[in-house]
Amino acid sequence: MRTEFPKGVYPVMLTPFTEDNKVDYESLGRLIEWYIDAGVAGLFAVCQSSEMFFLSLEERVEITRFVVEKAAGRVAVVSSGHISDSLEDQAKELNEIAKAGADAVIMLTNRLAKEEESDEIWLSNLKKLLKELPEDLPLGFYECPYPYKRVMTPELLKWCAQTGRFYFTKDTSCDMENIKGKLEAIKGSKLKLFNANTSTLLDSLREGAGGFSGVMANFHPELYVWLTENFEKEPEKAGIMADFLTMASFIERQVYPINAKYYQRKIGNFRTIVSRTKDPALLNDTCVSEVEQFIRMTEYMKGILL
Repeated sequence: MRTEFPKGVYPVMLTPFTEDNKVDYESLGRLIEWYIDAGVAGLFAVCQSSEMFFLSLEERVEITRFVVEKAAGRVAVVSSGHISDSLEDQAKELNEIAKAGADAVIMLTNRLAKEEESDEIWLSNLKKLLKELPEDLPLGFYECPYPYKRVMTPELLKWCAQTGRFYFTKDTSCDMENIKGKLEAIKGSKLKLFNANTSTLLDSLREGAGGFSGVMANFHPELYVWLTENFEKEPEKAGIMADFLTMASFIERQVYPINAKYYQRKIGNFRTIVSRTKDPALLNDTCVSEVEQFIRMTEYMKGILL
């Protein structure tokens, strides 16, 4: 189990399914190798992109175990699967994910209090949950947008950092002031912030963010790897890269994750575009054309920027 998590890119992993809607582990194995070949620092094994709210606990645990085994220590593996409402069920989920071998177990910020409840209630529930988890288990947070987004305050994150139990937080605030406050709050601690938002990524890296953990790493992770590794050494090119990545990220507003699965099938990793969250038919001819144009432009920009 890791006690430090390297900076860089942590893709939010897709879950491939067979035509009869079972987890396709053969395709998942190819996806893992594709991420690692791109130079990522770690993998976020079970998250919203993985369709975790539509996976059984057994599937969430088995996917985590499979990713850990295939990664074989080459990169860090963090995993969530934290979807239940009751704290008792949440403790069971998180402990099962931990037993599957994840380097860090990630809590969803929206599971610790209802949307209308205060941060005081949130923190009280977190303290109760922490008592049900091993004290030496590395933990993290994910500001998951579903079923509602709960963005942490810098003050809450500071409290969590000071416990010494948290190592990873996936920020989805898309707000540089919030991000700056969080980075200041965790300075000097073990906790690293990974930005899910492309448009604020470069600025957040300059402020000390640990890297990127967003959906676009399912299309071109190597470009995000380059940016996280070179933003200081080649600032002018990094600016151009960041601008392109922001424009390219508009594709995620289309029919995600179907479009990402279409891309993964196109490059030979996936056998289907089956999803449990969206009907593949939503990826109509116009959407396919947009994805194809996106792919061509990405390859063109790789040639220029890399």
